[in-house]
Amino acid sequence: MAALSALFLWRRLGHWGCRRFWQFNMHKETCIVRTVGSYTKTSFASLVVPLSCWKSVHMLGGLSVFAFSLFTKSAEDEEKKKEDEIILLLKKAKLNIMQGELEAADRILHKAIRLAHESHNTQAIIYTYDMMANVAFLQGHLLNDDNAVIEISLKLASIYAAQNRHDLAVQGFEFCTSTLEEKITKLDSLSAEEQDNTRLLLGLCLDSYARYQMSRSQLESACISYKKAIQISCEVQGLSHPQSLVLMNDMATVLDLQGHHDDAYKEMKKVLELARETGHPQHHAFLVNMAGILMHQGQHDTAQQFYKEALSLAQKLGDEIVVEKVQEGLEELEDRRRRNI
Repeated sequence: MAALSALFLWRRLGHWGCRRFWQFNMHKETCIVRTVGSYTKTSFASLVVPLSCWKSVHMLGGLSVFAFSLFTKSAEDEEKKKEDEIILLLKKAKLNIMQGELEAADRILHKAIRLAHESHNTQAIIYTYDMMANVAFLQGHLLNDDNAVIEISLKLASIYAAQNRHDLAVQGFEFCTSTLEEKITKLDSLSAEEQDNTRLLLGLCLDSYARYQMSRSQLESACISYKKAIQISCEVQGLSHPQSLVLMNDMATVLDLQGHHDDAYKEMKKVLELARETGHPQHHAFLVNMAGILMHQGQHDTAQQFYKEALSLAQKLGDEIVVEKVQEGLEELEDRRRRNI
């Protein structure tokens, strides 16, 4: 009964859903403007939020010190209560596994993972996913290269990336991509839908890995990962698909950061042409990125025009993040003009 989940193949220290999962990820990610004009290196935690159950953190302000201390104590008590509940659920699940009651264990683990997400308890999330994978293997539901195993592994890799546990993150991303690349060589035996889903899941893994590589300034590696992800998205979903354009935009970001401003311009020009034709929801964000590339090329007047167009669209849409990015870009543009660069 000591079955070993595929997750442990890369965890040595012991969906695009696929299409739906990637599309969900795109919706979450495009809310974050990855502008090249005033690019600032951010932590990977702000770039990748692969877990759909994570909830936003509510910030509190204007409270007195006394009131805050009471709130903190209350919050700590609530957190401890949830942690105790998770531990109890995991113990029950383990007992069910030992007794061979796998369906009961699976139900309990789903409750535990929900609580772990709600309390942002990453250790509990990792441990629970491991147990869920083991139960699935014991039930005979999953193979090592099953897409569900890859999705769980990708989530774990993203958690490790957010924790700056570099070795484990890289092992996770490499496990996901290499396993799927090998699986794709045997796709003839799969249905058309499963073939598409598997390729799209590989695209999601490559996209996530590329963003992690970019966050660590591994730009050449990020460029390679993005090229592969773009090819998959274009072949399966089409060149003008919203996800394809987001990936091409990200590729332009990497090229610009590498100093390849002309190549970045060509890539962004294609993105903008397709975004205008299709009415892409992030068209205004793409304009900001093009403005940044033009600024880096020294085309200050043209860059300003793009910033103004982006600002107008962002204000109409009420997109405060893009408005802020435009203002930052205009300030940088003015500074470059003063310094004549």
